[in-house]
Amino acid sequence: MAGTGGADEWARHWRYAELPDLDLLRARYVGHTFPRHSHEGYVLGAVTHGVEDVGLPGGTVHAVPGTVVMINPEVPHTARSGAPEGWSYATLYPAAQVVNAIAAEVTRLRGTVGFAETRVTDPRASRLITEVHRAAEEGNALAADSLLRVLVVRLLDRHGGPLPGLTARAGGARDAVRARALLEERMAAPPTLEALAAELGTGTFALLRAFKKEYGMPPHTWLTDARVRRARRLLDEGAAPAEAATTVGFTDQPHLNRHFTRIVGVPPGAYRRERARTYKTGPRPSP
Repeated sequence: MAGTGGADEWARHWRYAELPDLDLLRARYVGHTFPRHSHEGYVLGAVTHGVEDVGLPGGTVHAVPGTVVMINPEVPHTARSGAPEGWSYATLYPAAQVVNAIAAEVTRLRGTVGFAETRVTDPRASRLITEVHRAAEEGNALAADSLLRVLVVRLLDRHGGPLPGLTARAGGARDAVRARALLEERMAAPPTLEALAAELGTGTFALLRAFKKEYGMPPHTWLTDARVRRARRLLDEGAAPAEAATTVGFTDQPHLNRHFTRIVGVPPGAYRRERARTYKTGPRPSP
C-alpha cells in the first residue's frame, strides 16, 4: 500500500489484468489535495468515510457516503478533504470505449455518452462501486465484470445522455486547439507563452483566456497534467520513473514524483510496481 505523504494516508492505484480498460483507486486522504486535472475516460467514485470536496467548472460538490460522483471525460476538476478527518473512497476509471459499448448494447444511447449530473445520492450504486473493487481484489473476474456493467447501466438509465457534439469554433477557440496540439507535439521542450502566441498569430492574454475557456485550465496547468498522463503510459509500458520524467519534459524524477503524486494520488514508483504485477488475487486495504 503506497503512502501519500501523511501517516494516516494510504492509496492503491492499480489495474486488474482481467479488466484492462479499467483503472481502480482505493485510498484514504487527509491532507492530500488533487490539483486541477482531467481524465481521458470516466470517473465513478464512492466515498466510504468522511467528506470529499470535488471542484468542477460549475462549482464544488460535497461527496459523502451513499453518494456517487460521476465525471465525464476531459472535464477539469480538483479534489480535497471536506472534513478534518479526510475521506476514504473507492473510484473506478473505465475507459470511454467501455462505457460507450455498454450504452450501445443495453440502452438507446449511441455515440459518446455522458452523465448529466455530477453528484447523486444512490447508496446502491455506491455499494456497487465498492463491490467491483472487492471482486477484483479477490480475483473474481466474472463478478467484477458483471458488477461493473450493472453499475454503468444503472447510472446511464438514471443520469445518462449523449454528450453534445463539437460545434464550429470561433477564432479564439481554434487558437486554443492549435496551442494544445503544439504543446502535445513539443511537450519535452515547450515554447514560452509569448512564442506560442506569436506562432499562432494572437496575443498572450487572448490565448490565455481562450485556452482556459476551452479546456478549463491555463496552458501551463494543462501541460503538467498532459505530462503526467504521458508518463503514466510510459510507466505502463515498463519505463523507469527517471526515464519517464525526462521523456515528458520534467527536469528530474523528483519533479515527476511531486506532480504525479498530486494528480494520480500515488507516487510513480508505487504506480509502476502495481502495473508490473498480474493480479489474480491481491491484498485488500483496511477501510
